Amino acid sequence: MTMHLTIVNHPLVDHKLTVLRDKKTPSNTFRELVSELVMLEAYEATRNISVEDAPIETPVAPMVGKKLTKPRPMVVPILRAGLGMLDGMTRLIPTAEVGFLGMKRDENTLDVVTYANRLPDDLTGRQVFVVDPMLATGGTLVAAIEYLKQLGAKDVTAICILAAPEGLERLEKEVDPSIDFKVVVCAKDERLNEKAYIVPGLGDAGDRLYGLVD
Repeated sequence: MTMHLTIVNHPLVDHKLTVLRDKKTPSNTFRELVSELVMLEAYEATRNISVEDAPIETPVAPMVGKKLTKPRPMVVPILRAGLGMLDGMTRLIPTAEVGFLGMKRDENTLDVVTYANRLPDDLTGRQVFVVDPMLATGGTLVAAIEYLKQLGAKDVTAICILAAPEGLERLEKEVDPSIDFKVVVCAKDERLNEKAYIVPGLGDAGDRLYGLVD
């Protein structure tokens, strides 16, 4: 099974993303824009979310509607920058459960280090939505998806604001083909620079969301 990539093509996404990229945009506006962009992405990302028939009665007549199936979808932010995307996801899917993965890239080796996780022991049958603003080298997402696979996840969607071609290529090559794997982004940028930052990008998403941390 191959990776399916969706680039959300919408004038509102283009507008909000332009403001997000601007280095003069303050943190409070940046956080609000991230949440709004994630809601627009999540609309596309959940297009094939699992539903089942739900008989109800309206004030006028009985009918059969739809409701999300159980087990509920799982939203997994990659700490810390992924937390900035959580609000947008839970606004659109308020019944989803939330797990956390603490992963960071070693600035020298570029290897991914896992420092925290808070997830159920069994994700069998769950649709999992991993949120992380920047898909740069792809190392963090590859490691996260491998970990989720070990817990039984077979249906994983990654939602990122920006992606670099190098990261997308790595995901295509390294994610286990047995996983039903999808990626949703607002834009595919030009490349990575020598420090593995996305170009033109938007800088360090975590720092712009929450400020510098020593």
